[in-house]
Amino acid sequence: MRPVVVKGKLVSLAVPTKDDVRRAWLWYNDRDVRRFLSDPDGLFFFEDELEWYEAMRRGKRENRVFTVLENSSKSPVGFVGLHRINHKDGHAELGYFIAKEYWNRGYATEAVGLALKYAFEWLNLRKVYARVYEPNTASIRVLEKNGFELVGRMKKHSHIPGYGFVDELIFEKFREE
Repeated sequence: MRPVVVKGKLVSLAVPTKDDVRRAWLWYNDRDVRRFLSDPDGLFFFEDELEWYEAMRRGKRENRVFTVLENSSKSPVGFVGLHRINHKDGHAELGYFIAKEYWNRGYATEAVGLALKYAFEWLNLRKVYARVYEPNTASIRVLEKNGFELVGRMKKHSHIPGYGFVDELIFEKFREE
């Protein structure tokens, strides 16, 4: 049993455990999952993930990362995080991914909504923003379903294997006040 922070209908956001590191390592090295994350051509060693876990555990003020659990099985299906949390200015950057075998089930959409709830209700942030590569239409849909608006575009900003240089889009969502 692990602590659940926010519960939804399909998924819940839980405190990550060291047991999640092996899954993260496998998922991060899946080229289909990695393609649209930062450093898409990177290789990640298991020790890198252990270091990531320890850094995440120590840096709770600036980053809140959650394991996304499927409610029916209680199995981890991905991660969602609020990064570069700025309490003074009231904003954070959203990042997320779902393991390939769990794509197209609505998990990312609900996980993002739960992360927003946490950001606005628990952290009292006023804005959450996200960056996404233009070919990642699934992620764009997740953001739009959660009320994010496209506010910027950096043209041909990042290189994605198989796509070449692509635009990086910037989305943001404000807390309803």
